[in-house]
Amino acid sequence: MSLTEMLAILGGLVLAGVVGHGAWSARKAGPRRAEPQKEPVMDGQRQEPGLDGAAAAEPSGAGLDEALPTVSRPPRKPSARIDALIDAIATITLDAPISGEMATSHLPGSRRAGTKPFHIEGLNAESGEWELPLAGQRYGEFQAGVQMANRNGAMNEIEYSEFVQKVQGFADGIGAFVQFPDMLDVVSRARELDQFASAHDAQLAVVLRARNAAWTLGYVQQMALRHGFVPGAMPGRLVLPAAEEGAPPILSLSFDSQAALAEDPQQSSLRDLALSLDVPQTPEALEPFASWQEAARGLARDIEADVCDDRGHILNLHAFASIGQELSTLYRALASRDLAAGTLAARRLFS
Repeated sequence: MSLTEMLAILGGLVLAGVVGHGAWSARKAGPRRAEPQKEPVMDGQRQEPGLDGAAAAEPSGAGLDEALPTVSRPPRKPSARIDALIDAIATITLDAPISGEMATSHLPGSRRAGTKPFHIEGLNAESGEWELPLAGQRYGEFQAGVQMANRNGAMNEIEYSEFVQKVQGFADGIGAFVQFPDMLDVVSRARELDQFASAHDAQLAVVLRARNAAWTLGYVQQMALRHGFVPGAMPGRLVLPAAEEGAPPILSLSFDSQAALAEDPQQSSLRDLALSLDVPQTPEALEPFASWQEAARGLARDIEADVCDDRGHILNLHAFASIGQELSTLYRALASRDLAAGTLAARRLFS
């Protein structure tokens, strides 16, 4: 090999060394980069890199979402006012919670659709309670429920449309999205519920008819008070109140409202009183039928009256026993539909 060739080879080696040293220096001076990571296996489970580059063990069956911190929310509690058993329910969703003040400012003026009441409730972001919107609270979502049937009959298409219109206006006002159940399905369910209610409604009444002289209003009030009756909210009505606060009365004693409005109770004249029991409104456990029968006999004895049906026929013990047997069957039928007498759903449906 000639001298010229040897110098050429040596020059090439020197040049390669210079280039290599420059590349190494540039990499050392440049920004640090993460080293490529392998996927080690620990106890037969794959170890995935975390979001910050650190490896985080993932238990079998667990997803990445479960490893991330979650926002603590209070447990959601069932509504005390809206019941899917008798209500058609619309869901109202929000992008972010809103104040109670904003919600109340957009509530419709009337919470009735025809003859059917409805409620709009908010889910309290702090307590997890469904409640009527209140100032000073925040709500993450809402729901609206309209009663599908009551003693005025089943909900019809016009009433449902009115409900939709009012709830949609509320949702638009608070910037929410609302989802309604299908109208034809709601109307069909309402008719079926109304048919059941009509076949299982019972309002018992007897007439206490004076045997001899008529009674003054003051005398009737005095005698009724001895049997636990107190003045009702309506003129011409005395009630036997329930022990539970806010519950409907167990019995009602009604008479001519004109006599009740007389200036002098001692100058009014009464010959007939109606003693009634609204069966679905009172729990069977309170034995309202026994109270009704006992009050009828006790009042009749004290005011000297006959216990009659609405046609004027005097009722005997056998008639009361027959009514009692029919009531037992009715109570079972209501309970089988989750509408046991005295429950909130039953009180609402039979109102």
